[in-house]
Amino acid sequence: MVVPGGLRGDIYFLPKDTKMLPDFDALEPVGTIWASRLNVPPRHWTDGFPGITERFEWFAINYTGRFWIEKPGRYSFALQSDDGSKLYIDDNLIVDNDCQHAPDTRIADVTLSGGLHRIRVAFFQGPRDCLALVLAVAGPEGDWRVFSTEEFKPPANPEDWKYGAPDALAVPPEPAANRSVPAREAVKPEGKKRDAKVSSHGCMYYPVRDCGSTPMPRLREDPPTLQPVMTPTPRP
Repeated sequence: MVVPGGLRGDIYFLPKDTKMLPDFDALEPVGTIWASRLNVPPRHWTDGFPGITERFEWFAINYTGRFWIEKPGRYSFALQSDDGSKLYIDDNLIVDNDCQHAPDTRIADVTLSGGLHRIRVAFFQGPRDCLALVLAVAGPEGDWRVFSTEEFKPPANPEDWKYGAPDALAVPPEPAANRSVPAREAVKPEGKKRDAKVSSHGCMYYPVRDCGSTPMPRLREDPPTLQPVMTPTPRP
């Protein structure tokens, strides 16, 4: 079921031992899911990922869509994932939380003009133990909540749009405002020794991991109308 104005997530299967996000252009999607929000808090791998019915590890999802900014200004985005993820706005990398790792959060600021903007969230799930994917936003008012395309949608009548054409609205982040927070070291369970490994790409990861989590900002509770919608779309 397509979610009008939502995020389209193309699904890809990955080779075992993938350490970082793949080149999606070199892969063929195996299916599609749709969502109005990305709100999958850290969970055990047996709980699964919404919309992914027969795969709990070694898969990736490339979410794409658009969102509307009614109030121009500084916006903060927090991206939590297990394993790697990246957030792009208007084709600019805003948050880099890539590599195989335990649930971790990175935050960055960007100044956005009013009107439509493109958004892309790339995510991959590596080996079992845990999985997570949460995208949160805080606007100029500073109120953190789960990002929702239902909240950031344009007026229903294009004649009421007070900003220019969508193709003229790509705004790169201000260099001084882009402040990715360094990933914190994965929490190690007491009494167990775990040696970190470093991939050929410089990514540090642990072969066995907790489902502990680097905390997200305190999020405002969402009204029931903003519950996530994730349903599979079979391919012909």
